[in-house]
Amino acid sequence: MTARLAGAQRALFVLTILTGSFLLFLVQPLVARLALPRLGGAPNVWNSAMLVYQALLLAGYFYAHRLSQLPLKRQGRIHLALLAVAGLTLPITLADLPPPTSGMEILWVPALLALTIGPVFFLVSAQAPLMQRWYAAHPSSAEPWALYAASNLGSFGGLIAYPLLAEPLLSASEQSIGWSLGYALLVVLVGICAWSRAKTADAAMPQAEDGSAVTVGWNKIGLWLVLAAVPSGLMLSTTTHLTTDLFAMPLLWVIPLGLYLLSFSVAFADNRLLARVFTQVAPLFVLVAGGFAAASSHAATLVPVIGSVFLLFIVCVALHSRLYDARPDASQLTLFYLVMSAGGALGGMFTALFAPLLFDWVWEHPLLVLAAAVLLPTSSLFDWRKLKEVDPQLAQVTAAAVLSVGLAMCWFIYQATTTEGDLEKGQYLLTLGVGLLGCLIASWRWMLAVLLVALMYAQGGWDTIDASREGLRTRSYFGVYTVREFPAQRMRTLAHGTTLHGKQSLDPKLSRLPLTYYGPGSGAGIAFANADRLFGPRARLGVVGLGTGTLACYRRPGQTWRFFEIDPAVLQLSRNGTFTYIRDCAPDAQVVLGDARLELARVPKGGLDMLAVDAFSSDAIPLHLMTDEAMGVYLDALSPQGILLIHISNRYIDLEPVLAANAAKRGLHAVLRDDDPSQEIGNYFTPSTWVAIARDPSRIADLRKVDPSRAWRPLGPPAARAWTDDHASILPQVRWNNMLGQD
Repeated sequence: MTARLAGAQRALFVLTILTGSFLLFLVQPLVARLALPRLGGAPNVWNSAMLVYQALLLAGYFYAHRLSQLPLKRQGRIHLALLAVAGLTLPITLADLPPPTSGMEILWVPALLALTIGPVFFLVSAQAPLMQRWYAAHPSSAEPWALYAASNLGSFGGLIAYPLLAEPLLSASEQSIGWSLGYALLVVLVGICAWSRAKTADAAMPQAEDGSAVTVGWNKIGLWLVLAAVPSGLMLSTTTHLTTDLFAMPLLWVIPLGLYLLSFSVAFADNRLLARVFTQVAPLFVLVAGGFAAASSHAATLVPVIGSVFLLFIVCVALHSRLYDARPDASQLTLFYLVMSAGGALGGMFTALFAPLLFDWVWEHPLLVLAAAVLLPTSSLFDWRKLKEVDPQLAQVTAAAVLSVGLAMCWFIYQATTTEGDLEKGQYLLTLGVGLLGCLIASWRWMLAVLLVALMYAQGGWDTIDASREGLRTRSYFGVYTVREFPAQRMRTLAHGTTLHGKQSLDPKLSRLPLTYYGPGSGAGIAFANADRLFGPRARLGVVGLGTGTLACYRRPGQTWRFFEIDPAVLQLSRNGTFTYIRDCAPDAQVVLGDARLELARVPKGGLDMLAVDAFSSDAIPLHLMTDEAMGVYLDALSPQGILLIHISNRYIDLEPVLAANAAKRGLHAVLRDDDPSQEIGNYFTPSTWVAIARDPSRIADLRKVDPSRAWRPLGPPAARAWTDDHASILPQVRWNNMLGQD
């Protein structure tokens, strides 16, 4: 094979691999987008989706491994035939499954996604290892490992292209059609690759240099497995940790997954310079950034957030580089990728399936960071044991002394975090000092692990441990809930990650007073307190989102109340006496478990006079509750004279233009009330933004009349287009100043 022909064929295989990987990671958010009306937006939904994709990827790699044992010409025929058959399931449409029963979401979500995208995802996932195997089949071909770097570069491109290009510019149906056209292109490229190898169909597959068959021991397979599992689990745990306790930023899941994919491109590249650099600095980042892995308080700055994502990337590069260094002969290529995929699936299962059942908090994250520290390649910069002129005993004594100094610095950091005052800069400098000291003992992995555990404790892990020990938290499929008591203020609060969901006074005289976003000056407080004046003494009232049940204490005799809540764990907090609003104020209120949109669709038309949708105070909004179709469900449930109230307080997303566009599309009338209560009357009330929507403008006028302040105002300019199930994008509504920590 001439050099020009070899280069052309390499380019062909690279293009095929890039195309397949681009499609593979473009379809992941596409299917999640199609499923939003039925899944909601909880972080664990994405983890479940990733688990399905990893399982399908494992199946695809197993298929590629088994298929590669056949003659090459036969491989091409089988693979192309199966690609054609799978193409009959296109364009992509959501599988028709009945809604899940409460508590079964952890199994229902994977089943829905597998049935929707399973056949094509399975076969497209196989193309990366299979094309590398076909490429390596020719005796004159170069090493195939760099093609895996190209594969992950294509995956990264597909992942980023979705939120930046596909979602803002195309409807979901157009995205599905476009993906189907890309799939057709991939089939053509695979066909050309098969044709290019037709003449080598009967050639022997590569063997070891001595001509013997290559075997791989179980020890090496175990090493491959764990080196693949830890980065995979860490990628998902980083997403959960950030969105749960540090920075619930929209679209945050894209960043960890994108960096995870890019790490393969660096670790498997022919040029090893970047991989070596990241491997050398990995111990420093594991200590400095990994020290925050057990922190469970809202980040005042972006420093811990940036540290977490950099930590993920550098650890993934380091562990994947060690995986690359442990790669087998090319004759075992598909086995190598199969074991890697199995490790990725195991890491995903641990994080997405087992951790929510085992832990009350995202303890899987610090555990995986600790596992990564133990698995890091030994840094050649500080491996004293390899220096012949250094006495081994002296090296160990010196390392122990360094460890002692590091532990003492961790104690000072702990003291700084538990002392009032602005010690943040000093804390970070001390942490950096610990990290630099840790590099000196990185060749003793157990010492590095001990120092990391101490730093995790000092950087807030003590508070996280105390919360678990005291039983303050409840974890469900939909998140981590923390109940805290403040004796000095006689207050009990409920937080979902970084978002306050409500609080209740422990003073018996104030225990029925609606607090936080629902105080007497809030939009919801005004509307519900005057429900009798607006709708008469037998008003029928509904609330989407139970929280602490605060709004129940606006109930008056004769009224009928109905709450819609997706998470049984939240309902249990009201039933077990943790929060007593419902027990004390509306014991006969009906609580409907399940997705609010699906459950409201079952309410008889006109069955409610007023409906409050309180699902948007969390920074990760359930987008499917804000579309035009969702608005139609709400209006169907409301009487012709009914009023819809929507809570849109949000740090990072401006939902006012979206509601303005939705209202304009349906010819509705809407007003907004910003409530910023004075803190002089106690820490009882929280600033809130509520929007009231009605078919009849007279109902809006009536609402204004019952508000002494008359503070309702018309909505601002609408978004360019209303959100629909088929087309919606969060990006235009993001409050970028808040995201960047600017006022």
